[in-house]
Amino acid sequence: MTQVKAKKYLGQHFLKDMEVARRIAESLTLDGRTSVLEIGPGMGVLTQFLLQNPLIDLTAVELDGESVTYLHQHYPDLHVIEADFLKMDLKSYFPGKFCVIGNFPYNISSQIFFKMLENKDSIPCLAGMIQKEVAERIAAPAGSKTYGILSVLMQAYYKIEYLFTVHEHVFDPPPKVKSAVIRFTRNEVSQIDCNDQLFKTVVKTAFNQRRKTLRNSLKPLVEKDHPMYADPLFDLRPERLDVAAFIDLTNRVEKALNNH
Repeated sequence: MTQVKAKKYLGQHFLKDMEVARRIAESLTLDGRTSVLEIGPGMGVLTQFLLQNPLIDLTAVELDGESVTYLHQHYPDLHVIEADFLKMDLKSYFPGKFCVIGNFPYNISSQIFFKMLENKDSIPCLAGMIQKEVAERIAAPAGSKTYGILSVLMQAYYKIEYLFTVHEHVFDPPPKVKSAVIRFTRNEVSQIDCNDQLFKTVVKTAFNQRRKTLRNSLKPLVEKDHPMYADPLFDLRPERLDVAAFIDLTNRVEKALNNH
């Protein structure tokens, strides 16, 4: 087998620029020897650089059977799991901490990050390539037009760094959008100071109608005539609130719900 054919339904765009692959492989923040999971290695362009790093104990997860065959032929020592990352029970494969890396399929990148959040205490670092617009959105500060649900949820538990932009011509086939490499490093927050599940609900509800003020967007959670809404905070749109403000807002909503 000389080459794997990119499959549109899997969102495959194979990186062919070795320098970009090397830079991605070097973007992981490692603290000593570390278990690393590569998502969607394809033909192993990134994999080869990861295998060269003596600090990395590498496992790859690949859904495409043709790619799995290619990897077995070209990287016989690589541990490859043929599975859908989104359906994996990560704790059964990695009982301890592990980092994540990959050229992530753009059609599931947000789902990858939500799964990462579910396993945040096991994943101290993630580095990877995603669609440029999504990377900008996640890294955006409060007040930015691109700041949204993923920005708040990820920034609550991770330091986000937009590392560099990648142009379309370094892929085969080239995507219709620019790409970017982003890095997440776990912060020191073990538990945010509010109900974590309600926090997610408040953030998602607020941004579901992001052009409206919080007074209007949060009505599905707390009835519109509740005295809570007298506070000027609720005159704001959701993109004005940083993580700390959303934590405070969640506590207010919880108090209102409990009183009701």
